Amino acid sequence: MPPRTSPTYRQARLGAELRKMRLRAGVSAEFAAGLIGVDRGKIPNIESGVRTLSIERLRTLAAHYGCTDAAYLDGLAAMAQTRTRGWWAQYRGRLAQGMLDIAELEWHATRLQTIQTVHIPGLLQTEDYARAIFGAFLPALPRLEVELRVAHRQERRCVLDRPEPVRYTGFVHETALRMQFGGRQAARAQLEYLGERSTADHITLRVLPISHGIFPGAGHALLYAEGVVPELDTAQLDTAHGPDFMHAEGQLSQYRSHLSWMDANALDASASRDFIHHVHKEL
Repeated sequence: MPPRTSPTYRQARLGAELRKMRLRAGVSAEFAAGLIGVDRGKIPNIESGVRTLSIERLRTLAAHYGCTDAAYLDGLAAMAQTRTRGWWAQYRGRLAQGMLDIAELEWHATRLQTIQTVHIPGLLQTEDYARAIFGAFLPALPRLEVELRVAHRQERRCVLDRPEPVRYTGFVHETALRMQFGGRQAARAQLEYLGERSTADHITLRVLPISHGIFPGAGHALLYAEGVVPELDTAQLDTAHGPDFMHAEGQLSQYRSHLSWMDANALDASASRDFIHHVHKEL
């Protein structure tokens, strides 16, 4: 199969995990190439996600790398065997790859957690609210791209609405609840929708009131996607130049600490639902 010109984050992550295994085992690229019968120059391409790798070859490499974690290997195999096009593929070439990578990350996650300090969580935004956010970009986005982004964000909800929905926990700062993106009417409709979705068994919303004061990671929006094993978790931050995906253990540990802090300090689900209702009444 010819090499890819631009691997997705999921494809690049598989390659990064293979490289990490190889280096940990002290195996050279030449030896790895010999194990699966390819030229030495193809190993860097495999480890960057540019070239595909069959499940059989993946397991051959893992065995010689001394990896015996069955759950971890099954997770890698799932990454390698993904051949069907996800719903996000329809936006390829029309939206930035990073936005598609977020949708794919959410789709394959076993659990999602987010921290939002200014915006309502993306998976729970209404059309008008999302349109107001994308309409505020500088320099201004073309109208067509704004509408494409809104449509893409709405379709991302499918992970919460499919027959086996992903478990979702959203930590939302009070500031985000009070920001009137799109005006008062759009903000009221957004809070009403947020309250409705918070009643679902698989959706948990936790509010951190302004009165609590300082909190870790202030100002950063975090998406934390859990994999089948903790080693395959991913943290994603929004930046001015697009999404930043992180999976180094030190990075994951830091953001797990942020989430643990939020879990210990935010209002519980029932009190948060009442808080959202209170803010809605005040608008």
